[in-house]
Amino acid sequence: MSFISLSSQDIEQLTQQLIAQGTIVDPQSAKGRLLKQAAQLFKTQGFQRTTVRDIAREVGIQSGSLFHHYPSKQAILRSVVEETIQLNLEIMKQSLVLNDGVREKLLALIVCELQSVLVDTGSEMVVLVYEWRGLNEENQAEILSLRNTYEQLWLDILGQAYAQQMTSVEPAILRRLLTGAISWTINWYKPDGGLSLIELAEIVLSMALNKTQA
Repeated sequence: MSFISLSSQDIEQLTQQLIAQGTIVDPQSAKGRLLKQAAQLFKTQGFQRTTVRDIAREVGIQSGSLFHHYPSKQAILRSVVEETIQLNLEIMKQSLVLNDGVREKLLALIVCELQSVLVDTGSEMVVLVYEWRGLNEENQAEILSLRNTYEQLWLDILGQAYAQQMTSVEPAILRRLLTGAISWTINWYKPDGGLSLIELAEIVLSMALNKTQA
């Protein structure tokens, strides 16, 4: 079996569908630009240290105008995290549909997550991993429920790989290891460094699988 990846056109079409459904905001809209700038600030400064004034300054609006889009900084953080999960969850689902074998499905998940970290939603993914605890209790509960859906896609495929003895590492542990390895690539990977994203994904896959399966 050969691996099939989503094209940039596929991802754009899926993104537009989610925008039309109201699942995510248009990244080119005022609200979308606000979320992008907020995510960058939350990544570099941390949620707690970032002020509404900081966000407004980056967007180029008055602080009071920001509240026409979102009622609070808390609401902005929730939207950043929620929309990031929703978008990447749908991309992962579509990529899984395109691939049949367990190896190919696992590679698909790795490619999708690397793409989200290194190309499409890098700042947002960092916020998701490190800043989600800034959410209040109610928002945390809802985001954790959504994140569990995202993680279950991984655990289902890793469970299949484990059952077929393609890997000797238990799914929950392997997922944690992969999360760390993939999220850390944002600190060192260079798109023009001679290693393509697909090649990097294959390396990550080889780390996850037994040598006879990699």
